[in-house]
Amino acid sequence: MIKTIQRISLIALLLLPISQVCAQQKAYKWEKATESGYSYQYVSNDPTHSRFYILKNGLTVILSPNKKEPRIQTYIATKAGSKTDPKDHTGLAHYLEHMLFKGTDKLGTLDWAKEKPLLDQIDNLYDKYNSSNDEKERKSIYKEIDKVSGEAAKYAIANEYDKVMGNMGSEGSNAFTSFEQTVYIEDIPNNVLDKFLTVQAERFRNPILRLFHTELESVYEEKNIGLDNDNRKAIEAMFEAMFPNNNYGKQTVIGTIEHLKNPSLKAIREYYNTYYVPNNMGIIMSGDFDPNVVIKKIDAAFSYMQSKPIPAYTFDLEKPITTHINREVKGQDSEYLFLGFRFPGAINKDAKMLSLLGNMLTNGSAGLIDLNLVKSQKLLGAGAFPYVLKDYSILILQGRPSQGQTLTDVKNLLLGELEKLRKGDFSEDLITSIVNNERKGQIIRNDNYKYRADELMSAFTSELDWANELSNTEWLATITKKDIVEFANKYLNNQNYVAVYKRQGQDENVVKVEKPEITPISVNFDAESDFLTQVNEMPEASIEPMWVNYTEDIQKAKLKGLNILAVENKENELFSLIYRFNTGKWNDKKLGLAASYLQYLGTKNKSSEDFSKDFYKLATDFNISSGNEETNINISGLSSNFKPSVKLLHDLVNNCIVDEEAFEAYIDRLKKSRKNAKENKDRIMEGLRSYARYGANNPFNYTFTDAELDNLKAQDLVQVLHNLANMEYTILYFGPEKVEKIAKTLPTLKVKNTPYLKTSSIVEFKEIETHKNKVLFAPYKMQQVEIFWLKNSGSYDVSITPTVALFNNYFGGGMGSIVFQTIRESKALAYSTYAYFSQPTKKENKYFIGAYIGTQTDKFNEATQAMNELLNTLPESANSFETSKQSLLKSIASERVINTGILNNYIVAQRLGNTTDIRKNTFEQIPNLTFNDLKNFHKKEFSQKPYVYCIVGDEENLRKESMEKLGEFQKLTLDQIFGY
Repeated sequence: MIKTIQRISLIALLLLPISQVCAQQKAYKWEKATESGYSYQYVSNDPTHSRFYILKNGLTVILSPNKKEPRIQTYIATKAGSKTDPKDHTGLAHYLEHMLFKGTDKLGTLDWAKEKPLLDQIDNLYDKYNSSNDEKERKSIYKEIDKVSGEAAKYAIANEYDKVMGNMGSEGSNAFTSFEQTVYIEDIPNNVLDKFLTVQAERFRNPILRLFHTELESVYEEKNIGLDNDNRKAIEAMFEAMFPNNNYGKQTVIGTIEHLKNPSLKAIREYYNTYYVPNNMGIIMSGDFDPNVVIKKIDAAFSYMQSKPIPAYTFDLEKPITTHINREVKGQDSEYLFLGFRFPGAINKDAKMLSLLGNMLTNGSAGLIDLNLVKSQKLLGAGAFPYVLKDYSILILQGRPSQGQTLTDVKNLLLGELEKLRKGDFSEDLITSIVNNERKGQIIRNDNYKYRADELMSAFTSELDWANELSNTEWLATITKKDIVEFANKYLNNQNYVAVYKRQGQDENVVKVEKPEITPISVNFDAESDFLTQVNEMPEASIEPMWVNYTEDIQKAKLKGLNILAVENKENELFSLIYRFNTGKWNDKKLGLAASYLQYLGTKNKSSEDFSKDFYKLATDFNISSGNEETNINISGLSSNFKPSVKLLHDLVNNCIVDEEAFEAYIDRLKKSRKNAKENKDRIMEGLRSYARYGANNPFNYTFTDAELDNLKAQDLVQVLHNLANMEYTILYFGPEKVEKIAKTLPTLKVKNTPYLKTSSIVEFKEIETHKNKVLFAPYKMQQVEIFWLKNSGSYDVSITPTVALFNNYFGGGMGSIVFQTIRESKALAYSTYAYFSQPTKKENKYFIGAYIGTQTDKFNEATQAMNELLNTLPESANSFETSKQSLLKSIASERVINTGILNNYIVAQRLGNTTDIRKNTFEQIPNLTFNDLKNFHKKEFSQKPYVYCIVGDEENLRKESMEKLGEFQKLTLDQIFGY
């Protein structure tokens, strides 16, 4: 926590010229200290109070205490990723990441002595499989792998790792692999640290590659998802062209299809033994703990690890790009362009300049691309973002064409903004504004234990100096316009780039990973290893839950008849102010368009660009959004700039004037974006789901027809905005000021002393009853097929909230859930699958059931059958049920609703008609629930009920007869789905 005097000084600096900022700067220097028998380093004046330890075996431990919530964000990181994959086994680091959830010779096994010989046999079979080029022989070997794997699975406990972490109340259990890092993630209550360290030390002691062929099939599915992801294909094309000598470009994270088909378990173990050593790993934690206690526990848990020399990654230096390189990829999504420029790697000082350059171009408000291409509506969308890696970095510019534009037009416009950088055609005020916003960003990041841990982890894996990272804002303040111009001229010209043209069309180069024959394996829902039993029996202190008290935690006042709800920020100088109007797009379709149009408007005295620059100078974020039934106007930033930010907001909303040129460009871009939406499978699925829930006329397609758009006038939208300013609203404030002061000093948005305007009548959309099985199908060229089950249920009933929460946790809410274990772990039918009973957003709405599978087209019948079996019959697992219960209880007990979350919690309760924090009742009732309660709930709501199947897939490969077996078939046109 930053002391008050420090906070005041920090905010005062924001209002000073850069030269004065530098003069008052505190130094960030490495210091050494010893406490409780452990030496560590720290950086002076570090607001995160992070300690950097290196244990005797070389293991790096980074600890950053933060007392705001009784939880700890943990990362266990290895500085190895796809870049260090063997060239004949690409994707290996990613395989290994998946397998490190499978347990050891103690965790995840019923009988290791019986399981091991079978796993050894599978090893040898894979070696034989990989060495054969005879397809008939390979099929025969794979059948044997499948058979022996089924036998071995009888002794395995699928997802026992997830169960043990669930018992602890861990959240966000996950991992990721990138070019040069593999990171394992857990967010745990702080009272289970001993259990956590026991499990993690065991996890990395002797990982066993069990249940391999079903997990490999999940990786196949992940590869197929990537084949349907145009953005991933475009990025891979960019890296391949940019880095012909480095594995950034020579290999991909998931690997080639050929290598996916020929995995080597022995190669995976060799990789693990090479790179998963303590001198190449780090444990990073931020949260509520005493570092003196935690370092002792980590040392005791991981001292068994022995350091080894790490092979250096070597590569030939990339040759300078002297003339532009073009690449092209195709896919179903709308077209766009990537431009990439190569820069030095992370530890080079020029990588910092690259980040600044990215902000100069795109910062969401006042960057050159923001103002000159987005706000001026010369492109449908555009931005720049740096991609910083160890060996090299890239600046990537992206642009989407507007109506009638070519990708060449996009390229020329983007290059034009780089020309402005090279010529110095920008205001030096932009640099000052970037510094101010970075200071605000530091406050936000330092305040949150999750942000802290993430930044520390990234610095560790990229081998960045933390003192330099902390001093980044001060360094930015020393940069001049001349520095940026020189830097831009050094690295950016009209020839030294890679251009990736993402065209729309069928990708003829896609080779799908075919479905192997896999016999469902046993997942042993109710089994429990001796190790898990021992961990669960370890003592843990209790955490007392804390509930939101709507009377004590929320300050209330009146401002000329308007309600103010406020929460005081006692930690720092950040504020958030929201004007919440009870009117939305269902009251007036024009409201959504007007909210978007506002970003292109100015007043008689100030242009739209001036407003963006002024908000950015103040380090204030401004946003207006219109939902179906409400509209929010929001500003957030630094309390010292509260008054000028409010004044700026009121001026814009009250005094915005028609801009015909901006209106015509806005409508043209809107038409283009509506066309693009019809080419996006996620948007199509969203439309199908709305159609299934509400019928042919639904919230998704409640929009303007093309003819209605053509008849709109700019004045219509400006009038909507002026009317909004004269409607009644609720004020939601989070910040350092007392509510009494806000009530006295905050001006109302409405200027004239006239009655508030009435909201127009609302168009109501009612959920339709699901009477029979139906199929809503939308054809889309893709490798996978996506299926979403939907069924509407009854109206909100607060009494079933605990049952719903526990049921969702048990049935389909995570990797340890019944749905995930059955469909992915046992049957290898999907990479992503889930199911849930969805709570309404207000008491007048209905619950609905949702379930999802994304799978290969040739698995469609098996996948739908598997989900239907679960929807009709709820498998019983006493251990999984208890895990779900403990996980939920511990998550609720350690959850702290703070800051703006208190206001959001209250608003949600109001909508549902609740007068108290519903979490309290859930926490108190869960211990009393039995499996029969879940079984009865499932029988009442799920079993033998009709469903609407929303399906998006390739019409050529997906058999219509298969879909017709599910229910009454209806193929929808895009016009029916989108309403235009």
